[in-house]
Amino acid sequence: MVFSSIIFLFYFLPVFFICYFLVPGRYKNALILLGSIIFYAWGAPRFIFVILGTTLVDFFLVRYMAATASRRIRITLLCCSLLLNLGLLFYFKYSNFFIENLNAVLTVSGIKPVSWVKLALPIGISFYTFETITYVVDVFRKVHEPLKRFWDYQLYIIFFPKLIAGPIVRFHDIADQVYDRSAYETSEYRLKGLYRFFIGLSKKVLIANVLGQAVDPIFGLPADQLGTTTAWIGAIAYTFQIYFDFSGYSDMAIGLALMMGFRLPENFKDPYTATSITDFWRRWHITLGSWMRNYLYIPLGGNKVNSKLRLYFNLWLVFLCSGLWHGAAWAFIFWGAYHGTFLVVERLFLSKWLDKLGKASFIYTFFVVTIGWVLFRMERLGPALAYIGRMFTLHDINSNWIPRPNFFFTLGCAAFFSFITLVPAGRWLQEKVFYAPYTMRRHYLVSFVLLILTFLSAGAISSSTFNPFIYFRF
Repeated sequence: MVFSSIIFLFYFLPVFFICYFLVPGRYKNALILLGSIIFYAWGAPRFIFVILGTTLVDFFLVRYMAATASRRIRITLLCCSLLLNLGLLFYFKYSNFFIENLNAVLTVSGIKPVSWVKLALPIGISFYTFETITYVVDVFRKVHEPLKRFWDYQLYIIFFPKLIAGPIVRFHDIADQVYDRSAYETSEYRLKGLYRFFIGLSKKVLIANVLGQAVDPIFGLPADQLGTTTAWIGAIAYTFQIYFDFSGYSDMAIGLALMMGFRLPENFKDPYTATSITDFWRRWHITLGSWMRNYLYIPLGGNKVNSKLRLYFNLWLVFLCSGLWHGAAWAFIFWGAYHGTFLVVERLFLSKWLDKLGKASFIYTFFVVTIGWVLFRMERLGPALAYIGRMFTLHDINSNWIPRPNFFFTLGCAAFFSFITLVPAGRWLQEKVFYAPYTMRRHYLVSFVLLILTFLSAGAISSSTFNPFIYFRF
């Protein structure tokens, strides 16, 4: 189930929190773990045992690794854990992709293709695989002691607010909170968590879903039936859809966790106001960028390599891997390489020009990101390039796409809230809503506004079957 579904909002969520606030403190973690297992099993009952099994093996591997003084044994156990987790990720997520490409080569060569039964992708496997890796690596590096009990480790991995789509939480950032959350278990934080959840729900349902209803038919058109104007409308609408879809889901995850006393890291920071692609990746999916930096870029040598060529290659390779992490398709790989190329070009010379433009360079960033999102949305490279081609060659074609009455209003709202922090008043408003301490007057005002938005969101969910979640498949 997803956070914006009827079953979650009207059944799972109220029952879970009623039980959570009624049970004694020593049973709260057990209740969270039980709720998380039910939450995941509801959507993927066949794969819940994959998570439970791998966490069991990992827990004892890491416990033994932490207890032994032999560096050789520690490295061996580290490699065993990495092979287990990355092997499962490869098997479920990438085996179909590699077999399909192998069969394409074999067919061209006149050789009989390999027979293969396509595998279903476990929900959220990319996210919880990365978190198991942070656990074993952080313990190996002695950043933090391993968790004391298996059920505590399983809670860290399967904690339902972050399980499906993050944020990707590094082990040492949350380990202590498993045992003691008293710093955030206050009425103030619980209310702010509730506000954050419904802000995220409103972003997802009232903006992302509305834009998605226009994006799907536009991207579903054959390239020869796609006019230039319609192609740009679709690309820009998807640019805002994916932001409000994913950032809304992250807001809901952060809010749910805060209501239980867990402080999860921020995942977005006004990415479309970024002044470069480098800056964009400091603001977009922040926890993925942090993971890639700490567990891939730095082990490759980071900024301390001997040559500029090696540094640029490492940077490009990290983003190539980021593209592959998002999906097993050539378009995702090219999307990662596309962003990596711009990061290298900015380091070579472009950043100097962008610095002269100042804040206005957000236009360049938004343009580059929008083109990249077409690759991401189409998944297949050929149709994606054909779509981009229609964006840059004038075709006055009636695409038979008719926008819904509220489409352009919603698109305007999306642009307004995406760029609002370019001005001081917008930054002030964001600080007051999300981060500053609340006065009673602000509690009343925010509660009133969110009550209206929540009723609108509930009405939209109950009256429509269109409720996709883009990152659900990763």
